[in-house]
Amino acid sequence: MAKKIFSGVQPTGNLHLGNYLGAIKNFVELNNEKENECVFCVVDLHAITSKQDPKELKDNILETVATFVASGINPKKSIIFNQSSVSAHSEVAWILSCIARMGWLNRMTQFKEKAGKDKEKASVGLYSYPVLMAADILLYDSTHVPVGDDQKQHLELCRDIAQKFNNDFNVYDFFKVPEPLIKKEFSRVMSLKDGSKKMSKSELSDQSRINLTDSDDQIINKIKKAKTDPLPMPSNINELDKRLEAKNLLGIYSSLTDNTLENSVKKFSKMNFSDFKEQLAKELVDKISPISIEIKKLLKDKDYLNKILLEGSEKASDIASKKVKKIHEIMGF
Repeated sequence: MAKKIFSGVQPTGNLHLGNYLGAIKNFVELNNEKENECVFCVVDLHAITSKQDPKELKDNILETVATFVASGINPKKSIIFNQSSVSAHSEVAWILSCIARMGWLNRMTQFKEKAGKDKEKASVGLYSYPVLMAADILLYDSTHVPVGDDQKQHLELCRDIAQKFNNDFNVYDFFKVPEPLIKKEFSRVMSLKDGSKKMSKSELSDQSRINLTDSDDQIINKIKKAKTDPLPMPSNINELDKRLEAKNLLGIYSSLTDNTLENSVKKFSKMNFSDFKEQLAKELVDKISPISIEIKKLLKDKDYLNKILLEGSEKASDIASKKVKKIHEIMGF
């Protein structure tokens, strides 16, 4: 059955293995399914919930587009654009913020985590950005949204907003209520230095992550130095919750090879970590190296990347403006 897919990636630069396995690899698979209609957005409006250097932001937008294309997303088949180039996103976010309830937003755990103890200093945008995310999704009549664990709650909010708008204005099914696409057998990618922390570009040590622009030697070296424990490889999946670094590396191997964690545990049971790391590094180099080479090549042709964004924003604007026109009619503007 044909699906209308919407998803976005923040242009924060230095996209890493966690971004690839958690989102982009899935985007490529969805793009490759013939009947799917996919919209992939570089969500630059979401990025400014924390202060951005304007030049860096511009460069990061192009790097994100380059990463999409280098990973295998076809811009002729799927729409790729940056959010700020389609004004409908901002307008509909305001309209939906008048539909959403404070109590719903107060329950969003990601705001609490990101704002930390001093919520008074957090921006209003950081608090309300799940409403903008709802606008992003609902503008394109999306039927399915690929989400990770950290975004499931935001998609629930989007569904609540869509249903409330439809009920308030008695317009059954005007906003499609999207379903989550949750990748089975996917293990969240954690830091190579600490299996209890998510892999992140904000972690000070570059050894904590595999960047999608890393060379073969950098990848091999980082895996060689990745934190492990003194025991042999786990022989039972039940051991993994107490051995977080082993769980992380096995999870990465499983996601790269489209295998189950259970099968990976069996395959490497009681092996030395050094032998396992050799095989993991080989898989990573095979998968990441061609992407890294292609990203660097594409970044030398900024005209081509800007052309993708321009053509994508024209297609996205065409869809979104029609939806906004109907919203105006429904609301009496």
